[in-house]
Parts: sequence; C-alpha cells; structure tokens
Amino acid sequence: MIRLALIASLLGSVGSHSSIHAANVDEGKRVVKAAPASPSAEGIKLEAENGILKDSVSIGTEGTGYSGSGYASFQSDGSVTLTYNAAAPELYDISIGYSAPFGDKKTHLVVNGATSEVSLAAASNFVEVSGGKAMLQAGTNTIVIEPYWGYYYIDYIKLTAAAAPDDHDVKSSLTNPNATKETKALMSYLVSQYGNKIISGQQELSSIEWINQQTGKLPAIFSTDLMDYSPSRVEYGASSNEVEKMISWYKDRGGIVALCWHWNAPTGLYNEPGKEWWRGFYTEFTTFDVQYALENPDSEDYQLLIRDIDAIALQLKRLQDAGVPVLWRPLHEAEGGWFWWGAKGSEPTKQLWRLMYDRLTNDHGLNNLIWVWNSEKADWYPGDDVVDMASIDIYNPAGDYNSISAKYESMVSLVNDKKLVALAENGPIPDPDLLQAYGADWSFFNTWTGSIINDGIVNTAAHLNKVYNHDYVITLDELPSDLYTNCDAEDSGSGGGTK
Repeated sequence: MIRLALIASLLGSVGSHSSIHAANVDEGKRVVKAAPASPSAEGIKLEAENGILKDSVSIGTEGTGYSGSGYASFQSDGSVTLTYNAAAPELYDISIGYSAPFGDKKTHLVVNGATSEVSLAAASNFVEVSGGKAMLQAGTNTIVIEPYWGYYYIDYIKLTAAAAPDDHDVKSSLTNPNATKETKALMSYLVSQYGNKIISGQQELSSIEWINQQTGKLPAIFSTDLMDYSPSRVEYGASSNEVEKMISWYKDRGGIVALCWHWNAPTGLYNEPGKEWWRGFYTEFTTFDVQYALENPDSEDYQLLIRDIDAIALQLKRLQDAGVPVLWRPLHEAEGGWFWWGAKGSEPTKQLWRLMYDRLTNDHGLNNLIWVWNSEKADWYPGDDVVDMASIDIYNPAGDYNSISAKYESMVSLVNDKKLVALAENGPIPDPDLLQAYGADWSFFNTWTGSIINDGIVNTAAHLNKVYNHDYVITLDELPSDLYTNCDAEDSGSGGGTK
C-alpha cells in the first residue's frame, strides 16, 4: 500500500486515455499524422511509421508480421518521435514492437526527456519487449526512439496502464549448502529488504569518506576490486591492501562487503606503449584466448587460469577466516566483449564461471561467497545452481536519475523473479521516489568512483543529499546491529514487501 500511495501522490488522480498525435514539424524531419486512439484494456499502440522520422530513419514495408502500414527502419543515426496526449497523469507499462534480424541490438527510449536503455534480442520476426515503466503527465508526452546499436526495425510503442506488481518469490537459500552462518544471515537480510528498501553502495573507500563529508551518511556497502592481486600484475610489482580494508569495514563498522575482479589476463600481455601490462584485463591489450585455454586443459594457458583462481582464493580465504561474507561478482560485463573473459562469446564465459565456482567452493572450501552474476542476456546466464543473485551495470547520462525500470524488468525476467536483482554499478543514482513509484526494486545500488560520484554533474550535491537521507535508502547506520550475529535465519525467507 505504501507504493500505491506514493504513486498517487506523484501522479494525482488517474484519468482516461486521450488521443495520439504527431508533434510539430521540425527542420529535417517528416511527419505523418496519427489517427486518434480509443482506450483499450490491451493497450494503445503508437505506430512508429506515423511518427516524426529524422535523418536516416525511413519507413519500411518489406516482409510481414508488423502492425499498421509499416515500420521505422533504423540505421546508425536519426530518431522516431511520437507523442501521446493524456487526459490525466498515469503510470504506464511501455512495450516496444521490433525486429532485429542482424543480431542483438540496443536502443534508447526517451520519455519526456528521461533516457532508458532497452536491449533488443536478435529476432528475424516482429516481437515485443518491455521498455519498462513511464510516468506520463497530463497533456502532451513525447516518446523518442534513438539508435544505440543501430540497424533494427521499430514497429510500434504500446502503452498500457500499469497494474500493481505482484510480490516477489525470492528465497534466501544459497547455492552453496555449506555457506557460513554470517553469509546466510547477510543473504536473509538482503531478501528481507527486497521490495521494501534499497541498500546503498559505493566503489572505493576514499569515495565513501567523501560521501560522508557531503551528506553526513555512509553507504552500507563498501565495494572494491581484487585487480592488483592478479598474478600477472603482481609479477610487475603491483600490490594491494584491499583485503585489510574490507576486514576493517566489516569488523569496525559492521558494513557489507562487495567485490569485483578486473582479472588481468594470466599471460599474453603486450606491455608496450599504449598497451601497458596494467591494461591487461581488456580484450584489446592481451593475446590470451580463454576459449583455447578451456578447450585444452593440459595446456599452459589452462594451468595459468587455475593458478590465478587459486591466487584469488587465498585472498577470499583471508576474508572467510575473518568472518567476512562477500557479495562476489567475478567475470563482470562479460557480454560486452571488452574484457577477455567475454571475448569469445557466452559459452567460454559460462564454462569459466562454473570452473571458478567449483574450484573456489569445492576445492578451496570458500563458503563466504554470495555469487553475483552480472549480465542481462539469457544465453549468457550460467544457471540457477551457480548463481545467488543477478546484477547489471548501467551508466545513465549525467543527471538522469530515472529508475532504470526497463533493465530491472529484464533482469527480473532473466531469473524468473526467483533471485535478487541488483544494480552492481551505476553512474547517476536512481531517484528513490521514482524507484518506488515504478516498482524498480533493485536490491542495492553501487555508484562508481572518481568523477562519477564527486564531479557535481553526474550526481549533484542536492541529489546525493536526497538519496542518502531518504527513508527508502538504507545507509550504514541503518543496518541492524545483529546483521551478522543473528544467524538463526534459515533458507525459508522470501522477498517482496507490500507493493
């Protein structure tokens, strides 16, 4: 009921649908007027071919399966603009009818100036994908499709009055039955807050202290990186004290620890000007072939993979010995291909994930890890039996604090709403009011470091103060004092607060 009340306060009373119309003609655009639409329980379609088409976007009519008289054919630039005239404010589910015959693509959906990234899975026929939710205002609303990874066809935008979401069906059980009591307690707490509040997180300790100076608050999650423990970096003199920082954060402050690993390639570093050894986690700066290594377990490259995993196991064991449970997010952003572990496609990445899971869990007895997968695509997902929660990294344009509801709904669909979904890296922090209104129940956010957090543009001072002093956002001082000692929590907990 809390969420429904918030939506009502933000939107006002819900009114009936009005008509669709084209916006004024701008230079370089051509317009086709759209006919008025009547309200429908099945939603209202705004046909792309009836919008304002800009630059290289053209109307296509080849093939079958599209609705209306055609579709908008996208290349690498241009846009389609549609407008919807609403009689009253209302929250809508947005769906996009599309075809992507040239492979997986992404598009930008811009509703009244707020940008969302929407993934378009490869599809030779016309299909439909969720574009998330949008809060439409009374009067004229502008909906724009802009290319991101171009060369696809947009058939329509469909608006449907948003229904109240169902409760989540997320359990607190972990994939590792031997998880430590502290790890089980942390997972139980995360599940208990899912759909009720969002937990704050920040990359790097220096940025955490900066946030405290600006807002008087500390994030609940300290996220850091095992990058400089990679053996190929150690060989060049790299060192790190991040493990000591994590232990202190846990023991002295009672906070939550999250980890990624920018895994420097085990071998094959160029180490030349512009391709220095410390860039070795990027695909373009190493010759290491993960597919070859995995297909040849007797090879030196495979043995180096094992060497590196074992080296990281030693650091994770130090955390386990100190009682520290870890939100463990290796092999992140694999589907992008810019890191070597994702350069050869989904199958080697999934195989490497399972190899790492097995070796860390069964060979090294690491029972303090909550395994956080970090990809949106279904064909990259390694399986429910080796994933405890799912996450994604999203960097909206500076100052854009929308709820990222399209990506949230995509992630929920990926795990069938059976696992927690988190925003493992973000630029602008989503507005807590919009998160609640849109039902984007991210388990936690984790803002990247450097200018992302402190330049005053990506996240303004006013926005940071709003976020960190908001009732919906859990900060360090709001974590329960018995978070890790209340180990009676078993695996029966279920997430999903009052909607």
